[in-house]
Amino acid sequence: MQTSVKNNYLSDLSGQVERITFASEENGYTVAKLKVYGRHDLVTVVGALMSPAPGEILKMRGRWGCHPKHGEQFKVEYYETKVPASVYGIRKYLGSGLIKGIGPKIAERIVASFGTDTLTVIEEDTTKLAEVDGIGKKRIAMIRTAWDEQKEVREVMLFLQSHGVSTGYAAKIFKHYGQDSITVVKENPYRLARDIFGIGFLTADKIAAKLGFEQDSPMRAQAGVIYVLHQMADDGHVYYPYLPLITKCREILDVAPAIIETAIADITLEKKIVIEDLNEDTDQFHSNHKAVYLQKFHFCERRIADMLVRLKYAPSMTGAIDAKRAVAWAEAQIGIRLAKHQADAVQSVLEHKVMVITGGPGTGKTTLISAILKIFIRMKTHVLLTAPTGRAAKRMTEATGHEAKTIHRMLEYSFKKGGFQKNSDKPLKCDLLIVDEASMIDTVLMYHLLRAIPPHAAFIIVGDVNQLPSVGAGSILNDIIASDEIPVTALTEIFRQARQSLIIVNAHKINQGILPRWPASKPAHQVPKELSDFYFIEQEDPEKVLDTIILVVQKRIPMRFGFHAVDQIQVLTPMHRGIVGAGNLNTKLQEFLNPREDGLNHGHRKFKPGDKVMQIRNNYDKNVFNGDIGRINSIAFDNQQVVISFDGVPVIYEFSELDEITLAYAVSVHKAQGSEYPAVVMPVLIQHYMLLQRNLIYTAVTRGRRLVVLVGTRKALAIGVHNNKTHKRFTGLRERLIHGNIEC
Repeated sequence: MQTSVKNNYLSDLSGQVERITFASEENGYTVAKLKVYGRHDLVTVVGALMSPAPGEILKMRGRWGCHPKHGEQFKVEYYETKVPASVYGIRKYLGSGLIKGIGPKIAERIVASFGTDTLTVIEEDTTKLAEVDGIGKKRIAMIRTAWDEQKEVREVMLFLQSHGVSTGYAAKIFKHYGQDSITVVKENPYRLARDIFGIGFLTADKIAAKLGFEQDSPMRAQAGVIYVLHQMADDGHVYYPYLPLITKCREILDVAPAIIETAIADITLEKKIVIEDLNEDTDQFHSNHKAVYLQKFHFCERRIADMLVRLKYAPSMTGAIDAKRAVAWAEAQIGIRLAKHQADAVQSVLEHKVMVITGGPGTGKTTLISAILKIFIRMKTHVLLTAPTGRAAKRMTEATGHEAKTIHRMLEYSFKKGGFQKNSDKPLKCDLLIVDEASMIDTVLMYHLLRAIPPHAAFIIVGDVNQLPSVGAGSILNDIIASDEIPVTALTEIFRQARQSLIIVNAHKINQGILPRWPASKPAHQVPKELSDFYFIEQEDPEKVLDTIILVVQKRIPMRFGFHAVDQIQVLTPMHRGIVGAGNLNTKLQEFLNPREDGLNHGHRKFKPGDKVMQIRNNYDKNVFNGDIGRINSIAFDNQQVVISFDGVPVIYEFSELDEITLAYAVSVHKAQGSEYPAVVMPVLIQHYMLLQRNLIYTAVTRGRRLVVLVGTRKALAIGVHNNKTHKRFTGLRERLIHGNIEC
């Protein structure tokens, strides 16, 4: 069937899916290659398809076009699918991983046994599958269940696809709501934004429009306000000022302010949000003194302030201690003479129930904590150590010699049991709790942590206030320090041994707004006598920066420093998009560091055995958390499972759960918080100017333990180092600690 690419009229086309070239989970956009009767070459088909499986027959209506780079394409506007009829098509269809329990090898055996009757056998009498070698009762039951679910999913998918929902989201919707999916979506499509991970308000809004919901409907306005507040929380804000909130909502909803004001009033009455008048003596919002909180953030922020103050003034069980004698004893135990500010900090810990210790690398935080631990253990008190991430907890354990747990693990989080099991009714058994990497703790997590601390216990908050703030809403560490209500020890002196490291010296230079220094460049034939731990490679062109990073990671660092290219070198980047953004860096680094061809195409990503991956959301059932890095052990198409090893512990993922992981050869600087790596490589380019801030450069550099390599331009580095205008977060914790909780 020859068709002119110049013909822009609607045309009909039928063909069999040979392979999927690209599929986006975000919008369902798919590029597929089809076998079409009468054409020698495969036909490229593009459009919002339901991720059709190889082997399926597609009956399509659309228009022919010519892409300037990829040539002739058929752009699909409407289509329907049919199961394949030929032996080849059925084998490809079943072997695509569509049906759990059937992989390519099993598919080949089944089709060899039943030929063109294969799908009829699966549909009507799966017991016959027992005749096939390697298929027992357990696998038959798995195939039967998967086939039935697939049929139900297809009905839901057909409905959702007609309303602009991609297949990846349709499968999630079905998994969450089951056979009620269509009913739920028809009644309130905005529920999808709240209930389904990955579906935001904008996608739900498109579905609602196709279902006939009016632009100015109250349901839409209320969902829009909630959406904007969640967006602001994702940007770090605990609340957002009232008038700017209305402006933001108008940008999204395109409706009159009165409709938004009514929506805000309605969801305030429903207690989904809280409106609070700010203190008149604060000028941070000029004449606009109304703060709008999502209910949970308002509750958590108020309780954090209450609990910190109560803990600060609650009686201590340790009683009076001779602090000077205790310091002298601790120095003898650790074999180190404490600097004056360290000794003062130990004394402060013994005199106060709650305190903050902050300082950069090389300033003696670990030595100080070791001295404190010695004293409290000598007093036969029960001490607990914790940190927000697994990697931070592991580093704390290695540094102190005492076990540290993640906050979630220490508080015994259980999704099945409804959340954190340690709380005010069942508090932690401790007399001293030390939390490290406190700059990473957001408002909600700090609430749950404080809630579990017994009133008699001392609480030491340790963190580097100059790092990036938490990914979640809040600025807990900064707000506590800024309130002046909690004693703070700031460690600033770099100890002699630490001054030998350019990483540490440069980190402090950056923090002071001074450009870092590095060894002078030498001609390629001259090998430096001594290796440094900090380098800057000047390169302006983004494509050449990308090539340099690949060369440095794949060859130069492993050859000269002996670091493993995947396990010990971490590429960090300020951005997700662009040539040297995390997305493209991961694609290119995967190509060079894991060149094997086999793997699984999942949306626009390909996962292969051996890949370095990161968990991007907390999964309490699997005990894997946002930011954890692992390696893919195996991919099983038969049972649609991927096994990923996190610190040697294998974790099983269903194919449908793979949106929780992403490639991690390169990660954002924010995602690297709380972690340290033997070697860090990062691009620094003018293209990143929107994100080039001092705390970002500082955080990235301090992630490298033994080597840091920056690739880019001096100008971009200077912009970042000199830019100390950090993103302002709207929080009320500082004011609550100073003035007490504000009444609504």
